[in-house]
Amino acid sequence: MSNKDKNINKSKKVLPFGKDLGWAYIYFVGIGGIGMSAIARYFASNGKKVAGYDKTPSQITLELEELGVEIHFEDALKNIPISFLNNEETLVVYTPAIPKNHTELNYFLDNNFTVLKRAEILGEITKSTFCLAVAGTHGKTTTSSILGHIMAKENATSFLGGIAENYNSNLILGEDKISVVEADEFDRSFLKLSPNIACVTSMDADHLDIYGDSEALNESFVEFSNKVTDTLIIAKGLPLKGLTYAVDEDADYKAFNLKIESGKYVFDVKTPSSEIKNIEFHLPGQHNVMNALAALAMADVYGVSLENIKQRLSTFKGVKRRFSYKIKTEDFVLIDDYAHHPTEINAVENSVREMYPNEKVLVVFQPHLFSRTRDFIDDFASALSKFDEVLLLDIYPAREEPISGVNSEWLLSKITTRHKKLTQKKDLIKDIKNSSAKVLTMLGAGDIGVMINEVTNQLLKPIENEV
Repeated sequence: MSNKDKNINKSKKVLPFGKDLGWAYIYFVGIGGIGMSAIARYFASNGKKVAGYDKTPSQITLELEELGVEIHFEDALKNIPISFLNNEETLVVYTPAIPKNHTELNYFLDNNFTVLKRAEILGEITKSTFCLAVAGTHGKTTTSSILGHIMAKENATSFLGGIAENYNSNLILGEDKISVVEADEFDRSFLKLSPNIACVTSMDADHLDIYGDSEALNESFVEFSNKVTDTLIIAKGLPLKGLTYAVDEDADYKAFNLKIESGKYVFDVKTPSSEIKNIEFHLPGQHNVMNALAALAMADVYGVSLENIKQRLSTFKGVKRRFSYKIKTEDFVLIDDYAHHPTEINAVENSVREMYPNEKVLVVFQPHLFSRTRDFIDDFASALSKFDEVLLLDIYPAREEPISGVNSEWLLSKITTRHKKLTQKKDLIKDIKNSSAKVLTMLGAGDIGVMINEVTNQLLKPIENEV
């Protein structure tokens, strides 16, 4: 019997896979969120009646509507389809980002509906599967997407926190024996999962609005690691016990002989029992080599052959908003990235310098959350100061109310780059065009992800069409 067959036989048979859960109707409060929409896609693809609310329309909600999902954008009971108002047949799923005074959510809570957080239903869906879970404060979306791509040929179903370019989706729909999930530490969500194989990519302080301090965050990762039934894989240096992985350092899984050839990485990997040479990987930045190595290690432990892993890594196209090229010409480059933590900003800057070592680089950054800006103000300033020019947008509040004194002006005052400026959305195109930088990076987790499309369209317009 192969390792893969042994692993499947060890799957936890607690509940049937999610498509067979007992509810006929699934209603999502916050359906447009990246994690929520993956689950909504899953249920819709498996024949359930799905509907939901979100604050604003988006490409994600449009694609869900094309699957037959009813979505509205006003928090009002009149908008809920009548067939979803039977509390015996309807499951309600919500995201913790929804405010506590949300009318629809409170109606469901007050009228004896079964109401579950996103993490709870993901835990129920995957409980009966052999579950491969990717955790970490940074890198988990890319790593889980790489792993999902590798495991797609093993018929795994993958729930991702980003849109995988190969599939143009945050859901890779497979069969019901194996699942790949992004294990999110926000709101301690990953503690609802039942992982067989897991990895932890990083444990930098984040979400201190939830955890209070880094010690509480670390304790949560320890608790997650204790839930892993088979094998835990960790980036070398993390305060956990498991198989380690590293680039150019001794570890159980070691990537070495890194070279850049024709815009891609080529490297070798040593595993605990073997070695494989000349792996090709197209994502820039050594942090992405680490992500690929983590996915390789998980797939290897599961039982996928190294030759198959090598072939699948070479065809991975990336994740939208993770160092995504929106414009790439001889004269100008525009890169879009979700980076919203100092560590992530540093990783993008390192990647840009690696790919474009002699070019001037402009960063447009939209801070995300008042609390995160306050908690890491000096680290943000240090990371942004590494760019040649900085354009800083107002803080995107997301789920938060303003905090006195915490604003983009304060952050700008700490940035040491000489060419720095506060900008507004209405002035952004003009300010970008006033720069002589050849490389532009737009970073942040707020609505800058929507703005990037308008910026791209404007910058692609021929000069003669400009007003």
